[in-house]
Amino acid sequence: MALMMAGLTILGLYMVRMSISVQKLQFYGWHKEWGMLALLFVIVRLTWRLRSINPSLDAIPKWEALAARTVHWAFYFFMFALPITGWLITSSADLPVSFFGLFTFPNLVSGNEADRILFSKIHEWLGYALIATFCMHTGAALKHHFINKDNIMRRMLWP
Repeated sequence: MALMMAGLTILGLYMVRMSISVQKLQFYGWHKEWGMLALLFVIVRLTWRLRSINPSLDAIPKWEALAARTVHWAFYFFMFALPITGWLITSSADLPVSFFGLFTFPNLVSGNEADRILFSKIHEWLGYALIATFCMHTGAALKHHFINKDNIMRRMLWP
């Protein structure tokens, strides 16, 4: 999921700065398809997470455990909210959201330019918040690995 979200974020940042072209439209199509796949994956992952036993955070201070839980739930929020707002952008522009040519998702709202602009801004700022959260998460993981010299980072990479 992390690699998929990183790829979608990088593609999103790149494609919005492109001038209009066939390639830009192709990138938008890929971004939408992979974003919807990410939404399906996060639904499965969240279901799994809610039904599974969470890893113990007893070895770290309470404030760090709270921060870790908050960041993890923030990631779930972003992984859910970003595809939904992307879908809302496309729906409000009366454009289809194809799923790799297999089928088309229904529009969530009717076409409305004001809504499209609003959903675009929300999507953009959620993306920036995801990047900021990722940077904090990475910084915390590096702190645990290099300063605390504990096994938190190893547990994250190889559960």
